[in-house]
Amino acid sequence: MAKEHTSNDPFKNALSQLDRAKRVGDISDETLALLSVPEREIRVAIPVHMDNGSTRIFEGYRVQYSSARGPYKGGIRFHPQTDISEVKALALWMALKTAVANIPMGGSKGGITVDPRTLSRGELERLSRGWVRALHRNLGPQVDVPAPDVNTTPEIMAWMLDEYAAITGEKSGATFTGKPINQGGSEGRDKATGLGGFFVFDALRAALSLPERTTVAIQGMGNVGGNAAHIFAEHGHTIIAMSDSRSALHNPAGLDPATVEAFKHEHGTLRGFPGAETIDNAELLTLAADVLVPAALENQITSANAADIRAKVVLELANGPTTPEADDILFAKNIPVVPDVLANSGGVIVSTFEWEQNLSKTHWSEAEVNNKLREILEREAKNICVRATELATDLRRAAFAVALGRIEAAINKAAHVTLGDRRESNPD
Repeated sequence: MAKEHTSNDPFKNALSQLDRAKRVGDISDETLALLSVPEREIRVAIPVHMDNGSTRIFEGYRVQYSSARGPYKGGIRFHPQTDISEVKALALWMALKTAVANIPMGGSKGGITVDPRTLSRGELERLSRGWVRALHRNLGPQVDVPAPDVNTTPEIMAWMLDEYAAITGEKSGATFTGKPINQGGSEGRDKATGLGGFFVFDALRAALSLPERTTVAIQGMGNVGGNAAHIFAEHGHTIIAMSDSRSALHNPAGLDPATVEAFKHEHGTLRGFPGAETIDNAELLTLAADVLVPAALENQITSANAADIRAKVVLELANGPTTPEADDILFAKNIPVVPDVLANSGGVIVSTFEWEQNLSKTHWSEAEVNNKLREILEREAKNICVRATELATDLRRAAFAVALGRIEAAINKAAHVTLGDRRESNPD
């Protein structure tokens, strides 16, 4: 048996997750080998003319991991800690995520090492357009379809799409998703990841032995965590904790997400919020709650704190928040982890809906989008739950096994078609 690898390196953790899934699923060594490296890894230098007249060079990335099931698909993040290892891990998880959701896409991810808060709006636009100029030959509706991720917005997608169209002449709008509604974006895209996480939770609630009304602690209040807080509260669940990147609030009686967000907007901090205890993010993770929702960054639940987790269920709305060693600790404690490749797949599902609408020149209502999203996630959540029982394993390994099986089938189908073409061109 291969030695388990637990690390703060997200890509090494992702590879460890692959190996763990192979041990419980019927996946070939060849498929595992193909998925142990990306199909293409691109690093670019992006020169940006700054407001003070200087030129600054930023490092950008695009990792195109797997196209076995369709065009590459994945977000772009702007973050000072973004590096190639993180982007590779995110691209691999995206390839698995699209396979879990059974949508016709592969997996990719992109980023720029930058703190966007230090840039003016003009500098941010020039940086965004520069990323496209550096990478436009590797993008396209049937090649690679980027979307927003951490610190990127619909406005940034609009700038990128405009730059891409100016360079290539491509006018469908399907090269970028997560765009503003009036520029080809999909209804429901802004809430899709948080809403999708709720749909997964709701589909599995009974199987996870959770009550009809639960207590929920949410780490992170950006687009994903903030929307999740509102959605869970609107459905009668009690939000007992929320956090930003610097501090957290805890009130066992419940927090109103709108009031918390208004306070943060007015004061720029959560500290001093009336009627709640101010704690740090590490404390939030170990609160007693029915559901813990990590919705921030990678490597939040590790071997150092997993034994202290008191939630009944972990619902991963962030990418890679739980390390492999922590998975084992939680599994031993009978704390199910609903994995990121299932729980936060709502964003890429609705991004794919946007891509489909752009290509067909149609526009779906928000109700239609949400109904399609619910149908997919309810089906796949229940499928993975059944698979976990069949394999006597946790939900993550079951989800990976499902995804790897679908990717392997696509690889084998492509190989069969290629072999058939060769036989036709070289008859006996």
